[in-house]
Parts: sequence; structure tokens; C-alpha cells
Amino acid sequence: MIHYALIGGTGVEHFELSEQRVIKVKTPYGTVEPMIGKLDKRELVFMSRHGRDHATPPHLVNYRANIWALRELGVRKVLATAAVGSLSPEIHLGELVLPDQFLDFTKSRPQTFYEGGQQGVLHVDMTEPYCSTARQLIIEASDHLGFAVKNGACYVCTEGPRFETPAEIRMFQRLGAELVGMTSVPEVVLARELGMCYATIGMVTNEAAGISAHPLTHAEVMESVEKLGVNVAKLIEETVELWTLGQDCACASANIEVGKF
Repeated sequence: MIHYALIGGTGVEHFELSEQRVIKVKTPYGTVEPMIGKLDKRELVFMSRHGRDHATPPHLVNYRANIWALRELGVRKVLATAAVGSLSPEIHLGELVLPDQFLDFTKSRPQTFYEGGQQGVLHVDMTEPYCSTARQLIIEASDHLGFAVKNGACYVCTEGPRFETPAEIRMFQRLGAELVGMTSVPEVVLARELGMCYATIGMVTNEAAGISAHPLTHAEVMESVEKLGVNVAKLIEETVELWTLGQDCACASANIEVGKF
């Protein structure tokens, strides 16, 4: 049983596991190939969200297979990374932010493991989508390192792979969104359905359309990610050192009504 996992999106090039090996995990939603390794002598599953060659766009990621595979391996706690755009004058390029709420504007992604029939139906509680205990641990790790990390922001998830229009960004701002990205939903929802603690480290890599003075490009995002990558890798390592097995939160009981896992 492996209790901890990292889901890496754009920008985890500075993160390395020792004793790496790739395994295959068959799930009801397809076969995935996560990496197993050690970080600070602690065994960890690394799931590359977009594939090892970054070939899968956000709207085609097999989120259900990825999360199911982690739970099959015994994972109880998940730390994710994500490149995000800022919608707020209080959140600046190059900062690290931990989302605590989300708005879902995806369109075509399966959102649940429980689709009726023998699977049952689960109306999972999302009052606190991102585990507060896990977020507090990341803040503690950032304090040890002397990093500034903002704890709490509303993340709006869009379908992608295109960037958003300025009109969409203005709408999201009026709804209270502070960050924009393309991957957190349904990942965070599926983790909650399977009783796992889940938190995201958002790397602010750009200002959204209509806020930035120039058109958005993927190259700009990748340049910003490269600058943030070293600090994020250190933050991941420090957080993993602080992890413990217990789940002193409500995450583990989220699917109690269907009695799975």
C-alpha cells in the first residue's frame, strides 16, 4: 500500500523520485501508468496528468482512471500542482496559491464514479473541496522554507484547451473567481468521492485575458513555470516530510453513503 501521491501537471520538471519504476494499473476506465518512487525515503506515487510527454490536453485527461488507480494503490493523500492564471489584483505573477473553492465551467468531462445501477449514486459533499488539513500542512512547509504561499482562493475551471476570452474573464471575476485553470475539476471531485485528502499548489504563471497587456501564449506560461519550478519542488519535498497517515478531516467519510472503499 502506498499512502501518498503527487499529481503533476505543467511544471514539475524539477521534481525527482529516487528508485523510480513505472507500473501499469488496470481500472474500469482504462489502464494508466503511474510512476512509483521514493522522496525523503517515503514511497510515493507520481501521476503525470498530461502524460509523460505532455501530449494529453486538459479536456481529454482520463481523470477517472488516474484517481481510481491511485486509490487502488492505497493512496489516501494527494498533492497536486497546476499552472493557473490570476484574475485578481491581489494575486501576482510568480506567486503560489492554494485554492479552497472552485467554480466549474467544464463541459464534457465525466464528473463521478457513481452513475447509477450497481455503482449506486453519490451526491458527494463539496462544502470544503480542497482539504483544509492538507492545505495547512503545505503552509507549515512553506513557513519552514521561508516561502510566501497564499492559503485560499476561488479557482474557476474552464474546458480548454483554448485560453479564455476577456468577456469570460470579466464574468468569472464577477462570480468571485480569483484563479483560472483547466484541470482541477473533476480531479478534486473524484478524489473526494474516493475518500482521499486532496490539495492543489497553484503556480501563478500568467495574468488572464483582458488583465494582461498582451495576448496569452503557452510559451509565456512555460517560462513562468520554469522560474517557479525549483521552489515548488522544494515545497513538495518539505510537505511530504510532514505528511502522516491519519486523516483528521472529513475527506475519508465523503463516500460513506454508498459504502465503497
